[in-house]
Amino acid sequence: MSVLRNLENKIAGLVEGAFGRAFRSEIRPVELARRLAREMDQHRHASLSSTYVPNEYIIWLSPQDRRQLAPIEGGLVEELANYLLEHARAERLALVDHPHIELRTDQRLALGECGIEAHLERYEGRAAAQPEFAAHRSATPVGAVSGGAYAGQAFLSVGGSRTPIGPRGVVIGRSPDADVVLASTEVSRRHAEIVPEDGGWILVDLGSTNGLRLNGRAVGVPTLLTDGDAIEIGPTELVFEAY
Repeated sequence: MSVLRNLENKIAGLVEGAFGRAFRSEIRPVELARRLAREMDQHRHASLSSTYVPNEYIIWLSPQDRRQLAPIEGGLVEELANYLLEHARAERLALVDHPHIELRTDQRLALGECGIEAHLERYEGRAAAQPEFAAHRSATPVGAVSGGAYAGQAFLSVGGSRTPIGPRGVVIGRSPDADVVLASTEVSRRHAEIVPEDGGWILVDLGSTNGLRLNGRAVGVPTLLTDGDAIEIGPTELVFEAY
């Protein structure tokens, strides 16, 4: 049985009656699954040993479609997340955490139309506790130490303040929960992070709105850092130091 057919059968069990009668809208769960997988494939970020993909997805639906799916929304997003997890494993893609899917309504969308946002986010306490979410056999979840080897002592210097980077890395962003907080509207809540991998340190853009620059050049994929690198996030420059 194909993964999509298995998904359809599981969702059919969430409601009474035949699957075809359960959904009168133009947007059907299996089509959402296909679109989510396509969005995952289009946002791959290659690092030294792994290819990371987004783990957070927002599906924008028309008011009519959202109302139609409302009775099974909880079970639907769970099955779609499981489908994405299986897709990542089949393609040997790395997830930093179990896929998280949220349905939202956009009044501008017509029946049958939808939009999908994809972001790479880290959820503290879950990724490290459940390493099976890393689909690539050689992948290490963001926030864990690759191969059990500590990448060495490192710091981030920001405006005279020096922040140590622990063995699980640091998150940089506008959110008060970030390890390095940058108070600027040009900075996303979780903008970027620095994580250990293969004995070095990797700079990762967490799907930020305005991106980031390394030594004056825009970077969109996970990039190996070296001592003295200048990281630009919004109006702020951070200097990476490693020993």
